[in-house]
Amino acid sequence: MKIKLLLVLAAAILAVSCSSAPKEKRIKIGFAMDTVKEERWQRDKDAFEARCKAVNVDCEITVADNKADKQANDVDNLLTKGVDVLVIAPHDATQAASMVDKAKAQGVPVISYDRLINSDKIDAYVSHQVPVIGRKISEYALKKVPKGNYVMVYGASTDNNAVIMKKEELSVLQPAIDKKDIVIKADNFITDWKPEEALKMAENALTQNNDDIQAFVVSNDGMAGGVISALEKRGLAGKVLVTGQDAGLEALQNIASGKQSMTVYKPIIPLANAAVDAAIKLAKKEKIETKPFMNDAIKKEVPSILLEVTSVDKSNLMDTVIKDGYAKYEDVYKNVPDADRPKKP
Repeated sequence: MKIKLLLVLAAAILAVSCSSAPKEKRIKIGFAMDTVKEERWQRDKDAFEARCKAVNVDCEITVADNKADKQANDVDNLLTKGVDVLVIAPHDATQAASMVDKAKAQGVPVISYDRLINSDKIDAYVSHQVPVIGRKISEYALKKVPKGNYVMVYGASTDNNAVIMKKEELSVLQPAIDKKDIVIKADNFITDWKPEEALKMAENALTQNNDDIQAFVVSNDGMAGGVISALEKRGLAGKVLVTGQDAGLEALQNIASGKQSMTVYKPIIPLANAAVDAAIKLAKKEKIETKPFMNDAIKKEVPSILLEVTSVDKSNLMDTVIKDGYAKYEDVYKNVPDADRPKKP
């Protein structure tokens, strides 16, 4: 009887001690996004949420709708809610530095996602190889159109990526410019990477040059769509080189049908996964593997995790985006007659 009573007491004590043992706190990641208007940013959001769910961490995502003030407010709210790590895809690279300062003052690590924030206090810049993207775009254009009149369509001037790409694109083209093999007839940054603004710029450039433009070097697919709309109105779509970046579905369809020349494919799932995985390590105060990346805007190196990118055109659609499952064969070749499509894998 005594033994039975002792066993009951021991079980009771064990139950109490187990229930009173502190539970491990779930990591909470805050992701302050600038926009989800473009298809690629919706992919980022979905992939980020999916990774958080897969690794059993909480995440709260805010979207600033291309407004710097709203993003600042979003970050304040995320910090108030006690996130363990803050991930920011900045609207304005310089203004976002103050958000980093706020987070760091509260001991919260910060990851600059896809776009580079002008701060040397970030714990990691997780992105694709942005300088490589700029170079790939111009290298492709120069190979296909070694001589002629060019129009340069850059992204938002507030976005460090657009500034980095401009520098790299021009570095590739400069020897041909110096030799006068190519002439840049127009160049501009486009507010918030807006396709409608790119369309207006393309229309003006075509009008001012009597349609004598051989290449539009465009820094993303959304703006490329705007440029293609301007070319279509003049019956020039497919006759003028148009570059892009992001491998958006509309761009892939335009490549398949010959209206867009190329895009730079940046797999989004590995990017989101890398950001979430780095965030978890930072929350646990563990070391993350980074490489130094020079931020020319602040003349300082920042720790970075940079993923590889691939040029995609009509010749390798099947071996890249379709093979990877990034886009479906039926969707990509939707506007291409069956007889003109490559064989389905």
